Amino acid sequence: QVQLVESGGGLVQAGGSLRLSCTASERTYNTYVMGWFRQAPGKEREFVAGIRWSGSSTNYADSVKGRFTISRDFAKNTVYLQMNSLKPEDTAVYYCAARSFGSGYETKSYEYGYWGQGTQVTVSS
Repeated sequence: QVQLVESGGGLVQAGGSLRLSCTASERTYNTYVMGWFRQAPGKEREFVAGIRWSGSSTNYADSVKGRFTISRDFAKNTVYLQMNSLKPEDTAVYYCAARSFGSGYETKSYEYGYWGQGTQVTVSS
């Protein structure tokens, strides 16, 4: 059972940057797919970015392309989401998710079996 712990959320002004981290409790193998999702108040959870643990593929929602970057550190068993040029509409609870295999292009929340507790990101205008 993989446990995921997110960190790095906070309050930032529009145009600023934050880096979220997601550390897995046990080794994640190359077949694992890691994803970041977010959920704003009154809205459904939406896909933000995904990466195959092998690093062979990454995928982004159109709304964050060019601003967000997903990456992973094998040694630390950690996935990152670097968020630049933040906008007020990026305000949400951000969740890390994992599945044990896949292409890296899975964008539906039901496609992921493991979830972190979420971290709040608030972007002020």
